[in-house]
Amino acid sequence: MKRLFAWLYGPLFFGGWIGGGLYWMSGEHASALGLLVLFAAALLVSFLAEWLLPYERAWNRSQGDRLRDGLHALVNESLNALGLLALPGLVALLAYDGLWPGGWPLWGQLLLAIVIADCGITLAHYGSHRWAWLWRLHAVHHSVQRMYGFNGLLKHPLHQLLEASAGLLPLVLMGIPLPVAQLLALAIAIELLLQHSNVDMRLGGLRWVFAWAPVHRFHHMKYGRAGDVNFGLFFNCWDRLLGTAFYRHDYSMRHGDLGIGSRPDYPQDYWPQVLEPFKAQCYAAEPKVPEALRRPLNRAGGG
Repeated sequence: MKRLFAWLYGPLFFGGWIGGGLYWMSGEHASALGLLVLFAAALLVSFLAEWLLPYERAWNRSQGDRLRDGLHALVNESLNALGLLALPGLVALLAYDGLWPGGWPLWGQLLLAIVIADCGITLAHYGSHRWAWLWRLHAVHHSVQRMYGFNGLLKHPLHQLLEASAGLLPLVLMGIPLPVAQLLALAIAIELLLQHSNVDMRLGGLRWVFAWAPVHRFHHMKYGRAGDVNFGLFFNCWDRLLGTAFYRHDYSMRHGDLGIGSRPDYPQDYWPQVLEPFKAQCYAAEPKVPEALRRPLNRAGGG
């Protein structure tokens, strides 16, 4: 039963919650509140699944980080909500008439929004590992010592704004309708839960398509440039185009593999993390890459 659950969890979680959002927004009582209820239910299911079938049991135990992660999620989701409130005005001000395919079915409009946003967010993420000023903000996300669904929402608020702008500005210029943007916000939140999940899920051939936890864990390696892989939020196609796709079926990411290796002293509380990018940075020597990861890399597999 657990083996079946491991294979079905990713597709059912992704398709089920996003499908539920589409069903809700297609009805006569569609509202953002219903999507919020769906996300709360998805969060509960994510936590339960991590306890039932954990990838790393140690990651289910708090490291004194629950309050910090909750504050990050509250601030960043509040910023998302403010962005959605401002969206109609931004579209009216910036959009080019006729670009958005409003005649498409709702699922097709959402898929288009996901692909465009995913490309922009992935490029912003890639740039955050290339430019020092962006890395300072992005490092907050990489400071995590364990991976579980909720810390996908752990980001510096300024980096959240920059990354969201990279993904959403093209959609604003195209005139994305508010209901589609609300569904996109739900889809991103669901994807972040899956991408950082501590469920011991199996992907099979889906690892070529989706940037879920078994792929994304390698991005959080603490071994310097070894973690500059798998930048995609939803899909792995962008990493294959960038040459950054990576997957090892013979290496299991475990407790002690995560974090910023050159910053073992990185702050772990909320306000120190928010202020850290604006302080002088002092880096230690990078930890050595484990021997198992120094074998020839399978970059073509991309997750």
